[in-house]
Amino acid sequence: MAGKIALVTGASSGIGRATAWALLGAGYSVAFNGRDREKLEEAASERDPDGESALIVPGDVSDPDQVSAVFDAVMKRFGRLDLLFNNAGGGSRPVSIDEVSLKDWNRVVGANLTGTFLCTQHAFRIMRAQDPQGGRIINNGSISAHVPRPHSSPYAATKHGVNGLTKATALDGRPYNIACSQIDIGNAATDLTRQMQIGMLQPDGSTRPEPVMHVDDVARAIVFMDSLPLDTNVPSLTIMATLMPFIGRG
Repeated sequence: MAGKIALVTGASSGIGRATAWALLGAGYSVAFNGRDREKLEEAASERDPDGESALIVPGDVSDPDQVSAVFDAVMKRFGRLDLLFNNAGGGSRPVSIDEVSLKDWNRVVGANLTGTFLCTQHAFRIMRAQDPQGGRIINNGSISAHVPRPHSSPYAATKHGVNGLTKATALDGRPYNIACSQIDIGNAATDLTRQMQIGMLQPDGSTRPEPVMHVDDVARAIVFMDSLPLDTNVPSLTIMATLMPFIGRG
């Protein structure tokens, strides 16, 4: 695994940062992508203060021109790409579907689905053309790709879309040694999920705290998925806090 090149989107905090750190620890060179250069620099310098293995590539994944610039910078520095972790994304305020604004809908679709598509497309082209050919793309799906929460229609719809995109990419990648898989994450403890420990709306209308797991456990799972040879793939992996309400949700 040492010497492999990875790009992690949404790497300034949370799951993305933990994964980028875990990959650096496993011997990868890692491109840190996100919208805030200062936060990316802080995240990268904490584990690679000399900048020998980390590259800062700021950019909004929903913007085609910025995505192109990100991948151009990765290729200019490293010359190839072995792993893309499509992690960037977000949700919207929890409201019933009839109250979702078009602005919020388009923002979530842009970050979660269009961004995943654009980054996948660029990575696929690189992996198809490079020598040795191939690579791995891992998409952050979410448990909501299968069982949504109440009042989450934009997020749930995009994550269901990521599920389809993952399968289509895996199929298209077969002739070129490109493996694509999806990790569905439930209740990882990050700054964005603090509300889970306070109280989350349940399908029965109640609000209850939910158990969470350490974000480093997610990062280790992603490193494992990419530790496999390219002729072996984990198409879908679900990792969750053991006691969270997923099995039997609803």
